[in-house]
Amino acid sequence: MEEYFDVLNEKGEYTGKIETREKCHREGLWHKAVVVFIINSKGQVLLQKRSANKKMWPNTWDVTAGGHVLAGEFGFQSILRECEEELGIKLNKNDITFIGAGISTNIKGNIVNNHFNEYYVANKEIDETKLKLQEEEVSEVRWIDKNEIIEKIKDNYNGITDKEGCWEYLIKYYEWLEKQ
Repeated sequence: MEEYFDVLNEKGEYTGKIETREKCHREGLWHKAVVVFIINSKGQVLLQKRSANKKMWPNTWDVTAGGHVLAGEFGFQSILRECEEELGIKLNKNDITFIGAGISTNIKGNIVNNHFNEYYVANKEIDETKLKLQEEEVSEVRWIDKNEIIEKIKDNYNGITDKEGCWEYLIKYYEWLEKQ
């Protein structure tokens, strides 16, 4: 099924145009994406390993869930949808906290991802052995300790996706938690 995105201008404003995922990525049209980090009471973050058939970052550890914002959606709606689709996790709007936004450009082969990103956190206890993984998206999940993920981020994204911006928001969130 073809996905459609709202096309934005370079300032992040809606243009009134809607285009396919393929056209947005082929032509580098700006569109919205979202990321959520699920963090448990131990401060661990749940990571997913991208499936081998992903065009970008195959077989690489990634954020808990994320993806594109479909035409007509708000970012928080996309988070709720992506968590359920990719991991079988049902969240509601009150489970998630918006922690920031930024822009990123990721180019891999003939894919140009120009994103206006929204970053969210959900504090939740999840039994990872009971998750229903979307096989075409996710091959496995695991909890990772705060210090280990921060070390990976600071070590040039060692073993994780090199998505511009999103991991730094996770670090900022951990720093904020320490001050509470």
